[in-house]
Amino acid sequence: MSFVLVLSLMCVGQAVQVTQGTTLMSHTTLKAMKQAFFRAEDVHQSSMVAIANGLSSSESAVQLLHRHNLTTPSLLEITSSLHTKSHLRTKRAANQNDGAKKLLNEMIYESMSKYDSEIAKCTDYYTAQCAAMNSARGDISAANYMAANSRALILDAQAEMGKCEVDIPNKEFALKNHKSKCSRELHSMRERAKIVEEDIKVITTILTMTECKKTFVQKEKLALLQCKDPCTQKTFVTFNESALQDKVSQLQSSSSHGLIQDSFKDLFQGIESLQNVNFLQLSKNSNDAEDDSEQDPKTKFNNPPVPRTAVPRNPCSDPDGGAPNAGHKGAAKCTISKSPECYKLQERFLLIQSGIQDERDDLLQDIANMDSHCKETAKTMDSQIQHDKAIQMEAQTKLAAATEKEANAGESARQTARENEQLNADLVSTMKSCSTNYIKHETELCGLKKIRGELYKMGGKEAFFTDCQVSEWDPSECSKKCDGGDQQLSRSVMVHPSGGAKCLPLSAEKKCNTAPCPTDCKMEIWGGWSKCSAECGGGVMQRVREVKMAMKHNGDPCPASSETKPCNIQSCEQDCELSRWTQWSHCSKKCDGGTNKRQKYVMTAATGQGKCADKWSKTRLQYRKCNMNRCMVSAKKKTLSCDEKLDIVFLLDGSGSLGQTGWDAEIKAAQLFVDAFSGTGAQAQMSVILYSGPRTWGGVYKCFGRNSKNVDMENVCKIQTITHFTKDMKDVKTKIAGLKWPKGSTLTSLALMSAASELSLGRKDANSVVVVITDGRPLSYRNTGRASRFLRKKARVLWVPVTRNAPLRYIKSWATRRWQENVVSVKSFADLEKPELVTHAVANICPTAN
Repeated sequence: MSFVLVLSLMCVGQAVQVTQGTTLMSHTTLKAMKQAFFRAEDVHQSSMVAIANGLSSSESAVQLLHRHNLTTPSLLEITSSLHTKSHLRTKRAANQNDGAKKLLNEMIYESMSKYDSEIAKCTDYYTAQCAAMNSARGDISAANYMAANSRALILDAQAEMGKCEVDIPNKEFALKNHKSKCSRELHSMRERAKIVEEDIKVITTILTMTECKKTFVQKEKLALLQCKDPCTQKTFVTFNESALQDKVSQLQSSSSHGLIQDSFKDLFQGIESLQNVNFLQLSKNSNDAEDDSEQDPKTKFNNPPVPRTAVPRNPCSDPDGGAPNAGHKGAAKCTISKSPECYKLQERFLLIQSGIQDERDDLLQDIANMDSHCKETAKTMDSQIQHDKAIQMEAQTKLAAATEKEANAGESARQTARENEQLNADLVSTMKSCSTNYIKHETELCGLKKIRGELYKMGGKEAFFTDCQVSEWDPSECSKKCDGGDQQLSRSVMVHPSGGAKCLPLSAEKKCNTAPCPTDCKMEIWGGWSKCSAECGGGVMQRVREVKMAMKHNGDPCPASSETKPCNIQSCEQDCELSRWTQWSHCSKKCDGGTNKRQKYVMTAATGQGKCADKWSKTRLQYRKCNMNRCMVSAKKKTLSCDEKLDIVFLLDGSGSLGQTGWDAEIKAAQLFVDAFSGTGAQAQMSVILYSGPRTWGGVYKCFGRNSKNVDMENVCKIQTITHFTKDMKDVKTKIAGLKWPKGSTLTSLALMSAASELSLGRKDANSVVVVITDGRPLSYRNTGRASRFLRKKARVLWVPVTRNAPLRYIKSWATRRWQENVVSVKSFADLEKPELVTHAVANICPTAN
């Protein structure tokens, strides 16, 4: 019975020991299993000896076999003869003993065969059952891994949803504020536009009233009145015509008021500046929405006034005793001081209307830009919101899928665990039955062998016999490495039988490598990269992938299910990097004070809120003076000569604001300018355009208003091409001398565009230059700025502004950079006639002149 204590039931990775009513699980090795179920010979022999020692006689052996229901009629017949008290040792008895011995050997062989089969059956079952349990454990582990991976996806989806739940309301609130702010600003700008439109209607009516050929406001009657209050010593200006006064008083916008101030300040010689002089008709309180006062952010306390009773003033302090004083007598006195001519007055109103038109056009452009910017920004913000919502929905979908996957994995693990428990219970039950059968077969063998020995003794023979002994099974190579293969077993005879039982079969076949094959982990394809966690300063982007099939049975483990990479590593506040200073360039002029320049280039652009100096900034572009010597002018010529190959377009101002003195000075200066490019070796060719403009707003509208009809540029718009490109400078001088003063308005923008058209007739290998003479503001700043930007792409543009009324601040932006060498400012018409001025202009546009 000692076999029961030795026997242990073991699986790969699990051992089961069966005791009465209990089951104990423990881990062991394949070697221990082999020792238990392949029945090593020493274990078998020790078990047999233990049983044999418990059998003192054949009677005890019979009783043991009877208890285990192992007796047969033949065996009972043999054992009965052993207990017969009277028997004769005869030859007949010897023959009977030989028959009994043969029968017992056969019974022993049959018992050994059953025992051998039982061992094979139990070990095969044990191997298959352990393989099934091993597979179940692998499935449980894989399901647990899938559940853990699903939980990681759940947490990732929840994190994305949490971020979106914060970002979306914030962005929606920002979008709402943006739309509200845009709506307020657009409303304010449109209200300003309405005011400006009303001013345009008013000024149009004024232009009709002041048209010199009409009789509504007589030429002789129309005048500006200069008035001065002797009490306040303040000067104001008004018109002597009541209807005109009423119309001017209807102007509302501050820009209209400023334009009137600027337009009429040069018509009075006796007033230092009308910037400190008010028009009587202009209201002090403008309705222009542009004049919004800044709000004081400080808290305004509404404290009650300090209790104080005012002391009544003395009502009897008038030195005149109630009679009219000098202030009353002089307040109404106005003088018509050098009243302007009608065409000059009308030109000023044209300038005013053009300025208001520019204000209106700029305002409408600002409204369009603001509206476009607001819509584009709102579209971008809404796109971001929709993107976040899409991420949120995708995260919700991922959350649902991952949750379902986690639940399925958990349920799969639970079901497999129950299957494993059932397999384990079946294994314990079967192995208990096998253990019982092992003991039964061992008992039967021992009993039969005991009876056979007693039988031999009765025959008077020595009880010496040898049963066949075979070796352990020697397995061949398994047909499969996993998932159940076939294996041939063989064993050899170690001891041949000598009077004992014959040998058991020496070959057999069994299942082998029943453990499931390794299953490698399989992953889904990578998902898309997430948004960068930071816009600058170094963030991370992440992408994830799901586990399609988890690793089982020692397969290859799963690779990483998530990846990150850095993004937006640039600094949030990094300034641009500039190159070193270049070498100083050659001097731009050979005389009259030129410049060298050097500059720096951007090597690395600024990032985030980093700063970078403009290319015209002094930190990137520097000039220094050079060739400060005076230009040497020959005795025969009054001006500097230029032999460079140039195509020059000369624009002459013919506006009415010049006056006869200004017109004469401009013609003389133009002739001197032509002389500089004539003579031996001269390569320049020149075109001359005389520009002015209509005196009425109706004519101006035809030239560049919202008018799609063809218009006569020379007769209607007063843009006259005196000569196209020619090298005959003598002819050019003659045509300039024969010009008549147009006395119109100032359509400078049309003159610049005409010059651009003239340049298309120029030479490809010649440098193009446009020289513009002007005495005052153009009719439209806006259109002039546009035209100058277009013209600067084709030619060098040099301006000669005359008198302080010329808008020098704007002209500097209209001229080619560097303006210091492309703007020749002239203080008066008398200075315009001087050859030194022309020499200065020629030195600018002709670097080789000397």
